[in-house]
Amino acid sequence: MPSYQVRTRLTPLAFQLRARRCNNAGSRRTIISSAASPATEPNPDSLDQPQGSRRKPLSASQKKFLDKALRVNQAGELAATLIYTSQAPPINKAHPHLRPLMKHMYDQEAGHFKYFNEILAKHRIRPTAMYPMWSAAATVLGWGTGIMGREAAMACTEAVETEIGEHYNGQVRELLGWVTEMENKGEEIGEELQGLVKQIRRIRDEELEHLDHAVENDAKQANPYELLTGVIRVGCRGAIWVSEKV
Repeated sequence: MPSYQVRTRLTPLAFQLRARRCNNAGSRRTIISSAASPATEPNPDSLDQPQGSRRKPLSASQKKFLDKALRVNQAGELAATLIYTSQAPPINKAHPHLRPLMKHMYDQEAGHFKYFNEILAKHRIRPTAMYPMWSAAATVLGWGTGIMGREAAMACTEAVETEIGEHYNGQVRELLGWVTEMENKGEEIGEELQGLVKQIRRIRDEELEHLDHAVENDAKQANPYELLTGVIRVGCRGAIWVSEKV
């Protein structure tokens, strides 16, 4: 029977407090930067209230923001599924007890990818032109860190999820700003915007869960940890920037 069990997901606040407490005690646990601190974000009442299906049309700047954000999200989730797919064979072979964890994280990423595929198709948002390149790069990254071993694979997850956590959190802050502005004007936010905020929050929290799993499985013992995670994080930021443009 596998020793790993998928544990109950920490709430964002619990995650932040637990990370800070463990760090103070000298643990190796990662702390999400303040740029990705969901514990401090507002929670407008309208997100939990029934909304009409009609909504005010998005402004040109709002539509541009969503086009870029959702295009990047889809590309990122594609990369995540390919990283886990490539990592799984060597990691599962060397560490069979991690098979349920690898499957759990892959299944969540596949669900995220499916959601953003549907959103892009519904709103006719084109995927990034870099789709083939990101697919190849993610496959190579997953295979390479998987071959390097468990610690390197988990360090890859830590690095990727740190950047993705900050990226999603920026989107949540922007969308909540729209919600607050609409509330102040007495406007309904509409079912689509309400659902989008909830979905991106959920996806962000699941990405932070993956980061937590990675640190628990010795991501920081990877050699060379600083170089590996630094290169991956820079690569993620570059991929996000390029995918927003093309």
